[in-house]
Amino acid sequence: HVQLVESGGGSVQAGGSLTLSCVVSSYPYGRYCVAWFRQAPGKEREGVAGIESDGSTSYADSVKGRFTISQDSAKNILYLQMHSLKPGDTAMYYCAAKKDGANWSRGDDYNYWGQGTQVTVS
Repeated sequence: HVQLVESGGGSVQAGGSLTLSCVVSSYPYGRYCVAWFRQAPGKEREGVAGIESDGSTSYADSVKGRFTISQDSAKNILYLQMHSLKPGDTAMYYCAAKKDGANWSRGDDYNYWGQGTQVTVS
């Protein structure tokens, strides 16, 4: 059973950095995708970054060049390094996992979700 637990959120000033972590208990069998999503109050959920089982990564245009998604060598932890944070990055951040890698940013395709960690940029 896939379980995801996020940590690392907090409050930071604009221009600062944070690194989010997501402990992944196991991965869907075969090809999979794990990703970070975020949702701000009153806004739709947005795919932030995804990484597939072959190591390929994808990013939302709004975070390219500022955020980096990665896994530790054992692939037990998913990271999201966030730099040059802006107030517009304020949201609840979730990690999610699904089988196969197509349409990484489509949240409805994901079967497994963490509980979320809050990021506030002021």
